[in-house]
Amino acid sequence: MNRTRHHFLRDDNLSPEEYAQVLELALHFKDDLFYRRTFAGPRSVAVIFDKNSTRTRASFAAGVTQLGGYPLMVESTTSQLSRGESICDTARVLERMVETIVWRTFQQADVLEMAKHSSKPVINALTDEFHPCQVLADLATLAYVNSKKSGQEFKNNKQKVAGIRGKTLVYLGDGANNMAHSYLLGCATAGVSVRIVCPKSYSPNLQIVQDAEEIAQKTGAQVIVTDDVNAGVEGADVVATDAWLSMGMDKSEESERTDEFRRFQITEELIAQADEAAVFMHCLPAYRGKEVLEGVIDGPQSVVFEEAEFRLHAQKALMDYLYTQTTCKV
Repeated sequence: MNRTRHHFLRDDNLSPEEYAQVLELALHFKDDLFYRRTFAGPRSVAVIFDKNSTRTRASFAAGVTQLGGYPLMVESTTSQLSRGESICDTARVLERMVETIVWRTFQQADVLEMAKHSSKPVINALTDEFHPCQVLADLATLAYVNSKKSGQEFKNNKQKVAGIRGKTLVYLGDGANNMAHSYLLGCATAGVSVRIVCPKSYSPNLQIVQDAEEIAQKTGAQVIVTDDVNAGVEGADVVATDAWLSMGMDKSEESERTDEFRRFQITEELIAQADEAAVFMHCLPAYRGKEVLEGVIDGPQSVVFEEAEFRLHAQKALMDYLYTQTTCKV
């Protein structure tokens, strides 16, 4: 496990036990938006944006507010970060004014640097290397949907979360992007088997694969990286994808990447090879006709908007958990 104090910078910063607790709490927040008022006061949470955002911005702003706090939304272009103030100095200022720092940025090294100098929890709201809040939300969605579809009787949220252990999630597309990396670590941590199906030239970072395999040995999950589309999808409980051209990439790459990824497109015929109760996930924004066909994303197996909603519940659970852990240690 990659422990980094009380921060959430990549998916394996939480142990499997801690990860399950956050997922359980997310389901509580799904049932009751005001289940806890963690930041009542109101206490403030800084949410910093270096990249464009819809779901991250809305879910953190609403989430902090529902927790009784004040979301301090900061555009990096209008902060002193854009004028060269160090991350170290920014962290040392913010930790005196807010209870948590959330940052959506480019380099993973930057959120690591922020966390290094902050006594308050730092949350990675997306970097080029990881998107851990999204995968936390995806797995909470899976627990929720599975509890509705499975036909089993779950007495509590702990059982609902336990119910996803042994499930299989397959991700198709760019295996080297932040979603693939976070699926590897997050699924392994949750005990969910993960298959990354991608062109060999777009394979995940080998060290991240090895980290996921090490976690999976403890949780009973399976980690597979393959370019075999049909074998990868067969029998899966979740079929997921992402845009072929990630945010910030040069548009000149689009034609080449489209050629590479075309056979990894999610079609009705492809998803039919998954389990009959399988669901389709996409972190959004989606580009219909490219990585996924309209008939899939707008079809009965799609849970993309439930998934988007769970960004709110999962992030509230995460903020509550990290804040509680921090204050209990003081």
